[in-house]
Parts: sequence; C-alpha cells; structure tokens
Amino acid sequence: MTDTSPRPTADTSTYRLWKSATRLPFGSRLFSAAVSLKAPYFRTAHPHVTELRPGRCVVRGPGWWGNRNHIGTFHVIAACNLAEMAMGMLAEATVPSTHRWIPVGMNVRYPAKSTGGMTVTAEWTELPDFASMSTGQDIEVPLRFVDDAGVEPVVGSITIRVSPKKRT
Repeated sequence: MTDTSPRPTADTSTYRLWKSATRLPFGSRLFSAAVSLKAPYFRTAHPHVTELRPGRCVVRGPGWWGNRNHIGTFHVIAACNLAEMAMGMLAEATVPSTHRWIPVGMNVRYPAKSTGGMTVTAEWTELPDFASMSTGQDIEVPLRFVDDAGVEPVVGSITIRVSPKKRT
C-alpha cells in the first residue's frame, strides 16, 4: 500500500537548497558534497543524497573498500554514518525554522551480512505536529537499510529531540 497522505510544503533553507541544486546537472552530487563539507565525517562513507523531501530522505553509499570491514561486508558504522546523514537531512528538510533538533540516541541491530553498496531511507510516515510542541519532545526517525542484493542487513532508528527555539 502506498502512502497517499498529503505532504506539507517545507520552506527550510536545506530543502530550498536541495530543490535548487537538483535542477543542475549532477545537482544531487553537489548537494551531497556541500553537506559533507558542512559535516566532514559524512565524507568517510562517500554518501549521495538521492531523494529529499519533507518527511523522507534517501542516502546511498557505495560498496567501495573504505566502507568494508575485515570480512568484506558493508561496515555497520559506515551504514550508521549514512543513516545519520539521512536522518539529519530529513530533519533539516522537515523541522520548521521555529524549532531546533538534535540526535539523542541511535538503536541498530545487524541481523544479516551485506553485499555491495548500501541505501538508507529515513522516513516519517506521519509528520510530527511541530506547532503543538511547547517543550522538547523525543521523536523516533525509522531507518531502512537495504544493500545491493535487496537484503536488510541493518535494522534501526535514530531518536531526535525537537524543541521550539527560544525567542530572543
């Protein structure tokens, strides 16, 4: 079943940058490089944001040797790196500028071995009601990890705390 619920239009600076960048040739790659410059640790997994909209972000990591562990599978920490980028871009494209967010926890299990590259999707099927938040609220961001063979070698989520920005 496909989610057909209406998505609100976001007017965050990150989402505007995504929409502008992806109008250009190789725009999603330029956007991914810009994010990796802002948060340099992401570069270690060679992430590529392939989709971004309010409530959803998809990030791809290649199956290159730097993302592999000693047994030749996609390293779980590289997968977590992609997951944090996907969660961060989802939050940046979704959480209104009147609020702030910060990750407060990550929960992952790795039930299977992986093959090739990894694609991580962070998605809220229902968007939080940010307007009703008067204090900080912990919100789970579900993650889906799929490798090139279609296997889900990692299962997890990241919890973020969202709170209204203090008025000055």
